[in-house]
Amino acid sequence: MYCNCLKPVSSVFCELTKGKCLVAATFVLRLVSANFIHTSRVFKMSEVENNQETNGTSNGDVPEIELIIKASTIDGRRKGACLFCQEYFMDLYLLAELKTISLKVTTVDMQKPPPDFRTNFEATHPPILIDNGLAILENDKIERHIMKNIPGGYNLFVQDKEVATLIENLYVKLKLMLVKKDEAKNNALLSHLRKINDHLANRNTRFLTGDTMCCFDCELMPRLQHIRVAGKYFVDFEIPTHFTALWRYMYHMYQLDAFTQSCPADQDIINHYKLQQMLKMKKHEELETPTFTTSIPIDITE
Repeated sequence: MYCNCLKPVSSVFCELTKGKCLVAATFVLRLVSANFIHTSRVFKMSEVENNQETNGTSNGDVPEIELIIKASTIDGRRKGACLFCQEYFMDLYLLAELKTISLKVTTVDMQKPPPDFRTNFEATHPPILIDNGLAILENDKIERHIMKNIPGGYNLFVQDKEVATLIENLYVKLKLMLVKKDEAKNNALLSHLRKINDHLANRNTRFLTGDTMCCFDCELMPRLQHIRVAGKYFVDFEIPTHFTALWRYMYHMYQLDAFTQSCPADQDIINHYKLQQMLKMKKHEELETPTFTTSIPIDITE
């Protein structure tokens, strides 16, 4: 999808902004070493009119939102494989693209949490959202805060009971399949994915609720990625190629910066489940260059 400036709109919010390009900013994700916490920050570049980097604000009053997420369980620095962390990262990244906020993302190694993190948050695990000094610690409260208190957040939270029910419990079926490793659990997950595929085919839209991305997409796509990577690694499970509507959906999601910038490496997804199953990662796996599965096994015609 393109704005009238012919630049791709990765958040697909063009529809909400009536075609006006609000993606003039360039997003750069980098890791910055600190004494205790390794920070991954999205810096915003100013618009063409002044062409200077702005750190924290745009037009003087854009709020800076910080999201603390779990770091990789392999190197303790890069993005980890926490589903909720990626979901909220995607939500906030979309808003940062619209320049309603400035986004700062901090990764914390929860296997060796730094002293200042323990002091401030005790036993709380990420994700943690910080808005103007206020720390929001629980997932449902984070969602509510994004929807009600962060500029532009309300537009992300579409009310669609059918979609909410459709994607519910998908992750539970993945975990059961990985633990039980039997055909019944494989078939249960397959059946659920078929329903999602059928929904997308019937609606004939780019995303779950329409041609504009919403919170449900930020919830579903990280789970699909875990199914794809962990399912293949542990039980040789693959999403069938004849689920063409689902693959088309994933193709579109793979084109979005909101997903690719927030997505953990394949190795981190695999290690996430190895730790749950009390398995150790092999030394050569720890040293591997991070890879990211984003290929599509079918031909997609736009």
